[in-house]
Amino acid sequence: MHIEILVEDSSGATLLEVLLPQLLGPQGEPNTWRVHAYKGIGKIPNDIGKKADPVKRILLDQLPKLLRGYCKTPGIDAVVIVLDTDKRDCRAFLSELKVLADGCKPVPKTIFRLAIEEIEAWYFGDQEALLAAYPRARLDVMKNYVQDSVCETWELLADAVHTGGSSAIKKAGWPLPGQVKHEWAKKIAPFMDTDRNVSPSFCKFRDGLRQLCAG
Repeated sequence: MHIEILVEDSSGATLLEVLLPQLLGPQGEPNTWRVHAYKGIGKIPNDIGKKADPVKRILLDQLPKLLRGYCKTPGIDAVVIVLDTDKRDCRAFLSELKVLADGCKPVPKTIFRLAIEEIEAWYFGDQEALLAAYPRARLDVMKNYVQDSVCETWELLADAVHTGGSSAIKKAGWPLPGQVKHEWAKKIAPFMDTDRNVSPSFCKFRDGLRQLCAG
């Protein structure tokens, strides 16, 4: 089976590239995949038939065109789209995404998986890996985090592992937020064990991929 995986930013793509062999086995044995990073989530278009600007790699803006294109491309068995819910109601958001996919038919088999509130929740879901990557992480912050809660997740992770916490990152401004998220992906992901992760949204991602490939 070949899967195209779309994620809203490059740090999320870095994380998935490390974890996918754990979930699906080595590339090509027998499953294959490609991960595509976009430059933000964007929003669901009001008119899914309208052409989006191809120069702007904004995931939801481009999604109708992408799904239609994948349907016409031989060798693609499924598309998996990984998104942060941010402050959205997850059930309502998922329903809207399914309506979008239904409106683009014919499309390949399409699965949406949501990180609640942000993909940084998946790092908190494996605190053993987090501590292996950052042995001096603040245990009080980690202990007080409520898994998959809407609580400014990336900021809490920054408070746990970054010198000066999230306030220092915000004060420095762009591009530091993106840089530290890449650092987290590169440092934490190699220590992660996909079977011990306690994030419910990660488990749905993990189990959905395995079920997809078990077919």
